[in-house]
Order: sequence, then C-alpha cells, then structure tokens
Amino acid sequence: MLEYINFGSSGMKVSPIALGLGLRGQNSAQEAQYLIEHAIDSGINLIDCANVYGLGDNRRERGTSEKILSNVLKSKRDELVVTSKVHSPMGDGPNDQGSSRYHILKQVENSLCRMKTDRIDVYLLHGWDDDSPIEETARALDDLVYSGKVRYVGACNFKAWQVCKMLWVQDQLGASPLITLQNQYSLLKRDPEQDLFEVIRDQGLGAMAYSPLGVGLLSGNYGLDGNAPAESYWGGDNRIDMFKSYMTPETINVLRTVDEISRNRDKTMVQVSVNWVLSHDEITVAISGSDTIAQIDDNLGALGWELSIEEVERLDSVSQGISVL
Repeated sequence: MLEYINFGSSGMKVSPIALGLGLRGQNSAQEAQYLIEHAIDSGINLIDCANVYGLGDNRRERGTSEKILSNVLKSKRDELVVTSKVHSPMGDGPNDQGSSRYHILKQVENSLCRMKTDRIDVYLLHGWDDDSPIEETARALDDLVYSGKVRYVGACNFKAWQVCKMLWVQDQLGASPLITLQNQYSLLKRDPEQDLFEVIRDQGLGAMAYSPLGVGLLSGNYGLDGNAPAESYWGGDNRIDMFKSYMTPETINVLRTVDEISRNRDKTMVQVSVNWVLSHDEITVAISGSDTIAQIDDNLGALGWELSIEEVERLDSVSQGISVL
C-alpha cells in the first residue's frame, strides 16, 4: 500500500510516484491504456499529462495521450489527480502556443474535451513565455480556478527567478498561486539544486521530478561501453550521436556507482536512482515515464525502503556538478 503525501502547498494527497504520459516508447493506444490501468491498480493516483503528449513522443500525435486517458477516466475520475499542461505548440498559427489568455482558454477547453472530463486537477504552464504579459497569464489561470475547470495551477521548466516573479504577481493580483513546479531532476541533471530548491523550501512548493532516470540512461538498459541497443530509445540513427555525447567518463562513473549499489542492495538501477531522487525533501513526486507494465512495477520498487546515508553521500559525490541532459 502506497503512502500518500500532500501535493505541495495544497491539502490534496498524491502518490510519491506519478505516471507520465509522454509515451516515448509506446505506440499502441491499447497497451498505453493497460499501462494506465495497471498503475492505478498499483496505487498510483497521480497521472501527469499534457496537451502536446502523444504516442511515440511524436508531435504529429499530440493530444492522443489525453484521448487515451479519457478511456480510463470514464470509471476512475474521482480516484485520480490529473494534470495537463499548456504552452507548447499545438498548431502552426500565431496563437497556437504560449501563455496568452487566448491560448490558455482555448487549450483548456480542448484538453477537457479530449479527456472527456469537467476539470483538470493541476494545470501547469509547460514553459516560460516572454511574449505574454505575466499578469495576463496569472489572471487567465485564476479565472480557470474560479470557474472550477481547474483546481490548482503549477509551472514546468521555470527558473528560480521566474517562479518568484509569478508568485509575486499572483500575490499582488490575489490570484491562485502556483502549488507545484515540475523540472528535470536526476543523478545526471542536478541543476535544480543550485537555486530552485531554495525557492521550493522557502515557499512550501511541491516539486515533480521528471526524467528521474535521465531519459533512461539510468535504467540499466545501456552498457558502460558507450553503446546503445539498436532497438532502444537512444539506439536509433537520429539519437545515437547524442547518446554518445552524453556517455562521458563522468556519466559512466555515475552509472557504475548506481550499478554497484543496486547489486549490493539487491535492487535495480531504476529503484536506486528513483529512491535517490525521492530522498530529497524538496521533491514531492518522481514522474515515471514508463512505457510498459514491467517498467512501472520496477519504478514502484523504489518505494518502501531507504538508501543509507553513506550510499546517498556516495551518489551525491559521484554525480556532483553533472548536467549532461
């Protein structure tokens, strides 16, 4: 049985692992639905989606993740905390992206329609928008909360100063504040520790860590020789050069350390890596980008035990200053 925790500054309870519906390695709508149902049956109650997500992480399939989720929401809506996001391009028109009132109000209706639901529990800005007045964005989000179409708001990929500016504007307007942030965080991407963690602590925000496995590099599926299996996410012709650039001596040293600790603890590299992410008080939730039932079960194995202080310190030391993704 999973232990549920408060989602950031709200009183809403969520599982410490969320299922993300980016579906990078999944091209079957039916298998994706089975995955969502299995995650829920396993105790996960937080499903992280976005208007731009689709099968195979293909932007031509954008919106399909929300449509697949709608099939599950028919019978389980009141059991779940569902997120979606707005900001990313959803078309080629001049108003088909960003954080303007025009785009936000249009996209929330589209997301609600695709998911066949009357509300989104947490609506996140998917990025910072220099072209839209921040007051306009804050008011549009607050109007959605007031209308009941959105319960809470958050932000993804914001820098610390952007979070502070948004919170200040929301406070000045009396608007609903951000309750959570979502940023990439793993043993291979520790940037949030530099200044974002301090804001999280000071403001009592939640934090959702996406790519806690470093886009799969910490999954144990890749050897330490700088090669990727041809059928893997990084093994295709369009990604193999990028993969090789990531596999620096420092990266390989991190992978070797995770592998050694996982063997000593009779855990998988996935479980050690996710456990390390969740060992930080600033992190509320680790988002699993699992594409299969076996992968989500592996992620859930990161719960119910703790790395020792010595193991955490060793992982901290070997990954210090790394930002390869």
